[in-house]
Amino acid sequence: MALYHQTVDFLSNSWANHRTQLPLLAVTGASFTLGVVLRSLFTGRESGETLLPSPRAKLLPGLSEAENRSLPLPNDVLPGARDVASPYGSIRIYEWGREDGPKVLLVHGITTPCIALGGVAHALVDRGCRVMLFDLFGRGYSDCPADLPQDDRLFASQILLALSSSPIAWTGKESGKFCLAGYSLGGGIAAAFASYFPQLLSSLVLLAPAGLVRDSQISFQSRLLYSRGLMPESVLGYLVGRRLRAGPLVTPKPNNKKLNAADALTEELPSQSAAEVQILSRAYPHINIPSAVAWQVNNHTGFVHAFMSSMRHGPILGQRQWNTWARLGEYLSAQNSISSNDEDKKGLPNDKIHILCGNNDAIIIKDELVTDATAVLGGNAIFKFYEAGHEFPSTKYDDVAAYISKLF
Repeated sequence: MALYHQTVDFLSNSWANHRTQLPLLAVTGASFTLGVVLRSLFTGRESGETLLPSPRAKLLPGLSEAENRSLPLPNDVLPGARDVASPYGSIRIYEWGREDGPKVLLVHGITTPCIALGGVAHALVDRGCRVMLFDLFGRGYSDCPADLPQDDRLFASQILLALSSSPIAWTGKESGKFCLAGYSLGGGIAAAFASYFPQLLSSLVLLAPAGLVRDSQISFQSRLLYSRGLMPESVLGYLVGRRLRAGPLVTPKPNNKKLNAADALTEELPSQSAAEVQILSRAYPHINIPSAVAWQVNNHTGFVHAFMSSMRHGPILGQRQWNTWARLGEYLSAQNSISSNDEDKKGLPNDKIHILCGNNDAIIIKDELVTDATAVLGGNAIFKFYEAGHEFPSTKYDDVAAYISKLF
């Protein structure tokens, strides 16, 4: 009974303050009775729907070139854009830079499209690299498969599809290897991919990586997000959209406060002052992440679904991902037994994972990350910290690119 009153009180307070502080998903703590009432007010997604199209298919065909240029996320926001058909829907990929330069694949986070790493990509190209970025399923201009969980399997498949679509070879004996760099959720994705395909990589760089977030850091309300059936999916989707449209959090989260879903949604978004000085797209210097995400919420039919599925199934929480990281650590330790004569057989030849994070990150806690990553990777990790928060790859992109370029 106490739990009932707690959740109903929380629900009431949340609706009263929804314009600025709505902690979406927390309302899932309401009783089953409340869920039944709300189910009658919101209709769910049709059961037979398997593909949720991106704005590329639904919005762009009706726009003029001038209208496209004025979008918060123009169709050609980064160089080398291409759309690749796949069994999971169309994938938006950007690739440019010297064809004979060191190759870097960048994987973005849970909330933003890949433009969040546009500054890093441009800075790497300036240093002679070949870069590739793509929008994860359900973000930016990539479609969303609605009938599949957003887990390690789907993300690994998307990476391999992106690599195979390139006009130049990224894998194979003649191509050399590539650096894989992942941010936030993308860091968890990159670690999982590396644990299965280390032989493809020259180095692995994890930027404020998800994957080892301790379960104890997650609030009660957010845990309810992972429990399907307590509330209709359409209700959760509605609340997720409302919180995202509210923009970034303006009040710093206390260090001792447990994470709720609102934190996970908005910590990738820089403050407005930081967004104003970002140059993520050189073709469109006005582009910023908060506006792009707000546009994405309103125009991508699969974005909210993709977010919720990634929270439920993706490489985020440590308890689910510990074995994946441990497999990677065991592989790195085994590299030490390979002789120098067999260097061509080694993956991740420097035997270390490079982990970059912000000292003030409210999502990836510095002390916990160092302790857990060191333990699970068998000491095979190098750490670098910046005076910034979780959003640092989109605000300190030149520093990040300089660090990555030194690995070649």
